Amino acid sequence: MREKNGKKSTTSFAFLIEKKRDGEEFSRDEIKSIVDAITNDEFPQHQLAALLMAIYFRGLTVQETATLADELMLSGEVLNLEGITWPKVANYTAGGVGDKVPLILPALAAACGVAMPAMIGDDENFIIGTLDKLSAIPGFRKNADLKDFTHHLQAVKSAFMSQHGSVAPADETIYRTRRESGTIPCQSLIVASILSRKSASGADGLVVDVKWGSGSFIKDVEQAKNLARTIVRTYDILKHRSVVLVTDANQPLGGAVGTALEIEEVVRFLKTDEAEDDLRQLVLRMGMEVVRLAGVAGSTLSAKQMVQRSISSGAVFEKFKEIVAAHGGNIDCLNDVEKLPKAKYIRKLPAPKRGYIHSINAGMIARGVRLLGENADGTLDPAVGVSKVMKAGIQIKQGEPLMMIHYNDECKLEAGLEYLRNSYRLAPKRPTIGELIVERIA
Repeated sequence: MREKNGKKSTTSFAFLIEKKRDGEEFSRDEIKSIVDAITNDEFPQHQLAALLMAIYFRGLTVQETATLADELMLSGEVLNLEGITWPKVANYTAGGVGDKVPLILPALAAACGVAMPAMIGDDENFIIGTLDKLSAIPGFRKNADLKDFTHHLQAVKSAFMSQHGSVAPADETIYRTRRESGTIPCQSLIVASILSRKSASGADGLVVDVKWGSGSFIKDVEQAKNLARTIVRTYDILKHRSVVLVTDANQPLGGAVGTALEIEEVVRFLKTDEAEDDLRQLVLRMGMEVVRLAGVAGSTLSAKQMVQRSISSGAVFEKFKEIVAAHGGNIDCLNDVEKLPKAKYIRKLPAPKRGYIHSINAGMIARGVRLLGENADGTLDPAVGVSKVMKAGIQIKQGEPLMMIHYNDECKLEAGLEYLRNSYRLAPKRPTIGELIVERIA
């Protein structure tokens, strides 16, 4: 962690803003001075917003992005995981609705001999977060301190926690200002943020799923590909290896959206190997990338066999239970999913007419679920969600269910239904469905 410095003149900040406004490149010392000032709370908020806007329009070079990531990492605690002898690979997922892969991947990695520190930031959540889902398991503690986090990693090879305030604190300040200044989509700042936090979490490598479409922050596939390439090039400058998959998030992944319902889907997959084809495909592919990057599998075939064997043998399910238990979660709910929170009411969402499901707005489904289940404090009712979600390309008759809706509060039903109804578009002809995995970049 860097030492605090003395006050800096606002004139120097104006110079830096003007320099980037005019498209010039920052030196390492200038980037260091920016991060130092942010860390020491010396960068005036209005000038930081102006700087971020200049970066938004002018961008950063890959070298500038790498330097910024490195300096942001050094602004706070950097986890020392040298005592953990297993290879350490982190995961980052941008967006996604109904995405259970971030829930499964740490257990899958651990079952294959790879440690995975899962410190999850706000930007890794799209409407319903990974830690919200885990919190549906009674007793699960998501806000461990860094000592507990490291202990869990040593004990069971993986651990979850929300982004800790002492890790890359300058990045947290920048992220908050990005939200306030309309600069969240800036790819240079996105990459610097991701890499600073994942490097600080002690990982040696990084496997990323950049999602594009209605269920992601990124709506354009070319933007997703460009982000993926920038991540790989930047992490390479920082002398770390990464693999990025660009995937389609224009419909929910798997068959459920919510919290407890998604945990139930994870358990069903890990216990019985039953899963929707898209969820199975992405778990397998991401798992293969993790074990290849970690060096515990030497070829694509051996990686595939290792991942498939670890799931079918029940090793991943046992590891998932170990991780949940380490966080205080009640594993009885995993051995018997009927003990997970259940909704009082279940009703179908009927198709308004006959036809093919032409397209689905995944983001609208997630927002509908949140409207159905959001509490006054912003938390989600764990029992609320949707299941048996019909996928694009399926032919359906009028009145047949597009999904099943699980809810507890009838007063919230109509608002949620409005989003759920409008999330589906039906058409008389079968649509062309794109590939789930669009591109691999390494």
